Amino acid sequence: MDFDPTIHPHRRHNPLTGEHVLVSPHRNKRPWQGQTEQPQSTDLLQYDPNCYLCPGNARAGGHQNEAYEHTMVFVNDFAAVLPSPGPAAPPEPHHLLKAEPVQGGCDVIIFHPRHDWTLAQLPIPDIEHVIEQWCAVYTKRGAEDGIKYVQIFENKGSLMGCSNPHPHGQVWSLSEIPSEPAKEIESQSRYASRTDLPRSDAPKGPGGRPNLILEYAYFEVSLPRDEGRVVLKNEHWVAVVPWWAVWPYEILLTPYHRHIPSILHLTREEKGAFAAILSQLARRYDNLFSCSFAYSMGIHQLPTPTAPADADGEYSDIHLHLHFYPPLLRSASVRKFLVGFEMLAEPQRDLTPEQAAAKLRACDEVHYLDRPSHLRECLHES
Repeated sequence: MDFDPTIHPHRRHNPLTGEHVLVSPHRNKRPWQGQTEQPQSTDLLQYDPNCYLCPGNARAGGHQNEAYEHTMVFVNDFAAVLPSPGPAAPPEPHHLLKAEPVQGGCDVIIFHPRHDWTLAQLPIPDIEHVIEQWCAVYTKRGAEDGIKYVQIFENKGSLMGCSNPHPHGQVWSLSEIPSEPAKEIESQSRYASRTDLPRSDAPKGPGGRPNLILEYAYFEVSLPRDEGRVVLKNEHWVAVVPWWAVWPYEILLTPYHRHIPSILHLTREEKGAFAAILSQLARRYDNLFSCSFAYSMGIHQLPTPTAPADADGEYSDIHLHLHFYPPLLRSASVRKFLVGFEMLAEPQRDLTPEQAAAKLRACDEVHYLDRPSHLRECLHES
């Protein structure tokens, strides 16, 4: 029997982390009698007087928001890490029990004054404001003494633990590089040092070194549209359901035409293309199940703007990319759970990345809430 990846179970390797995912496409037809979720309401006020993030309102910590017109940044009133100086490391009760202090800061970036909008509904110029704010906070926090890593991310939707529907994201800045980006940094550096790679026309990193993400992106964009995993592509950016995706509709979003270490290295044109593809992807996500599509999104790039990234630098092989991890699996009410085998052995998925990409490609460009009401009703019924 010939191997068929749409039928037969198999494992896929993630070169960014060194981990594997078990793909079981034959399980995609199994009936679901488990937990269902209540889709997040889209019937929100444009301005909510009880929202902690709306313009001019008081926040939970007692501070007053500005009457902002585009974006607003403030230090998180309930930060996960606190500024230095911090206490010294405690003595180890046992050589297996280690702890080290972590200092830093946490910021909240409000994307827009409208309480009822998300990235999927923001005009592209407003998404460009968000990107500029990401750049500003990344620059500011990355220049602070003791900060070794700045993580920009967004949790969208209550399914992903978001406690407020007002469009916003966060930035956590730490005195250490966290585990996930550390694994990716090591993998990218190790790949760039390999001498056994086949010749490739993919764009290279500094010093002509091979770049893991650019090599992968080049391969994906070279495939016929209906054979690969590319969902969206413009002149500078590509959004792909990666070969190694764990979450059903996971996306890797990255520039593919040249090596770019961080968002600060983007040209004006590249930032515009970035905003455009973020808008297109967010709309496709919402249109997939006609709901406000939940996800966690994060930017992986140079740990800080001042990290050495030239040809001989410690971080020269890092290439800018974003991860989108959405939990929904079959509909707006059925989510993917990472439990059992996935907690004790390795992640597993039923829907293949190729099938997921095809479903996202098939989604309409027009946001479902912008369609006539009778068309929206037909979509919900289907």
